[in-house]
Amino acid sequence: MSKFSPLVFRTSLMLEDTAVFCGAQGNKFLFSNENKLVQVWWPSSAEKIFPSSSSTDETSKTKQAMIMRRMVNTTHSPETLRSYVPIMDAMTQKHFATGWDGKDEIITYELTKNFTFTVACKIFVSIDDPEKVRYLCGRFESINLGFFSIPIDLPGTPYRRGIVAANFIRKELIAIVKQRKIDLAQGKATPTQDHCSKKLAAQPPWHQGLDEDGNGMEEYDIAKKILVSLIAGHDTTSSTCAFIVKFLAEFPQVYNRVYEEHMEIAKSKADGELLEWEDLSKMKYSWNVACEVLRLVPPTQGAFREAMVDFMYNGYFIPKGWKVIYIHN
Repeated sequence: MSKFSPLVFRTSLMLEDTAVFCGAQGNKFLFSNENKLVQVWWPSSAEKIFPSSSSTDETSKTKQAMIMRRMVNTTHSPETLRSYVPIMDAMTQKHFATGWDGKDEIITYELTKNFTFTVACKIFVSIDDPEKVRYLCGRFESINLGFFSIPIDLPGTPYRRGIVAANFIRKELIAIVKQRKIDLAQGKATPTQDHCSKKLAAQPPWHQGLDEDGNGMEEYDIAKKILVSLIAGHDTTSSTCAFIVKFLAEFPQVYNRVYEEHMEIAKSKADGELLEWEDLSKMKYSWNVACEVLRLVPPTQGAFREAMVDFMYNGYFIPKGWKVIYIHN
């Protein structure tokens, strides 16, 4: 940015011609033109960690995408998100009781990372065994390190460890999805049990995993979507929670207002009564704090895109097929 331009400059990324858009202006431009001028793109090296399904023809990919969109609409609906609030509150209370209360010193990021991953495992696939969660969390660390490392696929490299870890967790998730289909068919699980059940329930008839035309997402595809969601939500949420704690510690006046807001909500609840969706709407100041932390320290430092058509940006011509990334300054 210092050498070329604080707005946009050209570089080469993984042997690809790339235009780098900088700052909030570039961020807004790319996201407001999603699937209009640009589309999501990942480096070819990422394919080894997150390989696509066996369906390679465009018709199959289009059908899979349509099924996935319907699944996302169902699994991320307001009603679904509301149902998660009491679960997350109960898990949060347990987390503070075991990890924070009475401690002379805490490692904030480690605690928030374990906490957010524990919540994700519970909500996505109903895994709540602490030992199982810790075991899987270590594998996810390897995936994250491998994904953002030099793609040298040799034994002992972070990239190879990331591939091995992703393959292991994917097999675990496929087994869970297969078993969940059986449990749903036999009435041993409910369609609203967790994210996995909701994804299967979004494909009527859910016990077959098919849509109305007889098309469905394979167990592999569902497992991959869950894996990507777990990774996407893990580091981003963990880092944001850790920085919220950091800034609250540095600005006691802000901490006091957050504390007062939460105590008002706590006083309105009976002993043992968990938070509900409506309680979150009362956390207006707390939400502003979270948004300010996201502004100051964005959880992701950029995104990969590809130009779908030729277009102009800030007086520069971006050819179709060029890769486009944005970075925060």
